[in-house]
Amino acid sequence: MFVKQRMTANPYTVAPDRSIPDAQSVMDEHGVRHLPVVEGSRVVGVISRNDIAAASPSKATTLSAQEATYLISKLKVAKVMSCPPVVIAPDALLEEAATIMRDAKIEMLPVVSGDELVGVITESDLLDAFIDILGFRDHGTRLTIEAKDEPGGLSRLTGITAAHQANIQHLAVHRGNLDTSVVVVGLNSRNTEAIEADLAAAGMRIIARRINAD
Repeated sequence: MFVKQRMTANPYTVAPDRSIPDAQSVMDEHGVRHLPVVEGSRVVGVISRNDIAAASPSKATTLSAQEATYLISKLKVAKVMSCPPVVIAPDALLEEAATIMRDAKIEMLPVVSGDELVGVITESDLLDAFIDILGFRDHGTRLTIEAKDEPGGLSRLTGITAAHQANIQHLAVHRGNLDTSVVVVGLNSRNTEAIEADLAAAGMRIIARRINAD
């Protein structure tokens, strides 16, 4: 799956010469935690609620509330934003976006085509994609299976489901310990007893079963 399939297009932005209260207002109005900082159509930085909090006077300050508010009102986004921004292309894989965000310890990436901002992708977008890819909310049965990690193992599993006229809607494989793999398979049927019996006869163990009625 590609970044462009899960990103938010036409994201809210802020200019580098705007004040911190302006950026805070955009975040509050639209319920976002991060904003790309844009000059023209070019991303020059990113500002987050954490950046704003770090730039704000400490609660231990001797400044009055009025003085603290005045100082913040004079502070520009350009002075607080993170730059240069870490960005990603719309044709990049979601796994690449997740790796970049994990390694850089950030929660949002501006999506850039050439020099132009075309969207943003966030941690929430990646979590939504993860849930959808594994079919956690989809109608049918979700089986978690322990199987031998050997050539033809996955083919045997899919052959059994096909023999029972069950359509595989989602499939994920995780390499387990030693010579086993954990396979998560989403089927379009809620009646999987016969399938499970044949899987067990083929040497596969059902670890978990989840049935979604709707």
